[in-house]
Amino acid sequence: MTTPDFFRSRIDAMINVNDPLTVLATRLPWAQLGAALAVKFERQARTGSVLEEHDLFGPTQALVGAGASPAGRPRLPLRLMISLLYLKHAYNLSDEELVVRWSENVLWQFFSGQVYFEHRLPCDATQVGRFRRALGEDGLEELLGATIDTAVRMQAVQPQELQRVIVDTTVQEKAVAHPTDSRLLEIARHKVVSSAKQVGIVLKQTYAKEGKALRRKAGGYAHAKQYRRLQRVIKRQRTILGIVLRAVQRRMEAADFTPSSTKALAALQQWMQRAEAVRTQKPKDKNKLYALHAPEVECIGKGKARKPYEFGVKTAVVVSHQQGLMLGARTFPGNPYDGHILHAALEQATILMQDWAVAIREVVVDLGFRGVDGDNPGRHILHRGKFKSLTAQQRTWLRRRSAVEPAIGHLKADHRLDRCWLQGALGDALHALICAAGYNIQWLLRAIVRLGLGPVFLRRLRLMFGAALATGVWRSVHNHGHALA
Repeated sequence: MTTPDFFRSRIDAMINVNDPLTVLATRLPWAQLGAALAVKFERQARTGSVLEEHDLFGPTQALVGAGASPAGRPRLPLRLMISLLYLKHAYNLSDEELVVRWSENVLWQFFSGQVYFEHRLPCDATQVGRFRRALGEDGLEELLGATIDTAVRMQAVQPQELQRVIVDTTVQEKAVAHPTDSRLLEIARHKVVSSAKQVGIVLKQTYAKEGKALRRKAGGYAHAKQYRRLQRVIKRQRTILGIVLRAVQRRMEAADFTPSSTKALAALQQWMQRAEAVRTQKPKDKNKLYALHAPEVECIGKGKARKPYEFGVKTAVVVSHQQGLMLGARTFPGNPYDGHILHAALEQATILMQDWAVAIREVVVDLGFRGVDGDNPGRHILHRGKFKSLTAQQRTWLRRRSAVEPAIGHLKADHRLDRCWLQGALGDALHALICAAGYNIQWLLRAIVRLGLGPVFLRRLRLMFGAALATGVWRSVHNHGHALA
């Protein structure tokens, strides 16, 4: 009796077993990750509802819809979805590019736990985003922690090396256009008018034609640096937005107004609130609105001559001092002082390294973290403000502080931290974590090449099992996701 896969070639017979990605596929703790994240995808038990019925014996009550329903499509393997998240940020790909390249790449399918090559999409591109949202912040911390554990188990970094870290902050920019008063006012007018139309409010005058002409004039005046004319255009746009807001408000307060749906009415009220904030905010105000669809965006100045202001959220990264392994990445809304977020950033890194009982002792930082020694007891905070009181060894450690700068540069240029497309403050936090995990995947691939772990691994197989059984043991390691070290 033949099986459908009898004449198909296994992936492990088609690939180079010395490839770094192939070796890494056998070293990551897939079974532990699956066990830790499976609880997030269990079917939730429902309380159900009680229905009252009448029969020959009188009124009766029946419980309907209780328990966990087995209906629905079976979920995709957790290892497949986890590997897609790793590969997406390790190779700087969009969701659409990711699934297409997976269907064409034999090594990626081996990394994802496939036994036979399949020329098909692993899933719909939108499922990657839904899976990331379902994992949440604690789930993505598990993925980042797994890369740290793998680096220690591979002996690419020693546990004692993780006691000394470098901490720095950067700006994770949001996917928003550069905020200008003219653009924000015109978008606010358009959003209020379109939302009012969905609710059922018909305005006598929407100022659509005039708003479009004013937006074009503002762009021309700004380009020509004719700022007095520009201010007159912006003043007219504010006036128009106020007229539209008051007209919608009067229509909503009318006795004969009945909204088409409560959801559309809530959306209209939200857009009106944001439009009023845009209309009334001044240049020197705090907590200004820089994007209507992303109110969490903040204006952060980092002192760069090439880019005075960046629009996003402050992000702190923690890297190991000697090897540059990413140990933590956390966002901090509100643009707090760098020193006030140091304790929280180190706390996250300590939690991610808890399997190795590593306590962070030395923290190398810049001058933005001065004056917080009391908030971090048991840790030596080293910066150049203490240079005269440091020992010769500590001064040597301090000279390596700038090693975090290229790490941040690669995190932005190669692993998608430069622009966050995810929604809300939660999206900012998720994006920073998975970008750090993608950075560590590339770090591990380079470490495998540097240490020569591929040939050593195969040589150990041959010494332990013989040449004839080496291939079979390799398949077993791949299928179960355990490493022989």
